[in-house]
Amino acid sequence: MRGLNPFVINFAGLKRGKHSFSFVIDIKFFEGFDYFDFKSVELETKLEFEKQERMLHLFFETKGEISVPCDLSMEYFEMPILSKLNLAVKFGKIYNDESDEILILPHGSYQMDISHYIYEMVVLSVPLRKIHPGIKDGSLNSEILEKLKLLDPKEKNMPSESDSRWDKLKDLL
Repeated sequence: MRGLNPFVINFAGLKRGKHSFSFVIDIKFFEGFDYFDFKSVELETKLEFEKQERMLHLFFETKGEISVPCDLSMEYFEMPILSKLNLAVKFGKIYNDESDEILILPHGSYQMDISHYIYEMVVLSVPLRKIHPGIKDGSLNSEILEKLKLLDPKEKNMPSESDSRWDKLKDLL
């Protein structure tokens, strides 16, 4: 048993060598961070934890799907997620997490909470622009897409004659 919080790893009780952990991530995990951009979450995080004499190595890998809204149609769709993170943990005088790849824990520490690393790894793996796959292949029928098609400028609606004010500039070429 790893304690009340499943994301807190008590590394003081572990032997040297590699240890494997598995975590199931759902929507409640992100609600705990006050992050509500996902409608549903089905992720599995595997952690390979290597304890050495003076440092720890953590190798995270998260796979699964999240339900996110499309930026164009606002329709929710399942987006596959695959994310990896390597973290080295060293021991020093004071706590320092300024680096993305190295965490320094104070001497005498015996446990660490990895939930924030999983949270950041997943959130940063979501692309800035989320487009529904049905838009890319043309299979999505949405009211919003129909409105966007109506507002799309068409070549035949553009004036075919050039503006006489610009004709003098064309003569310079």
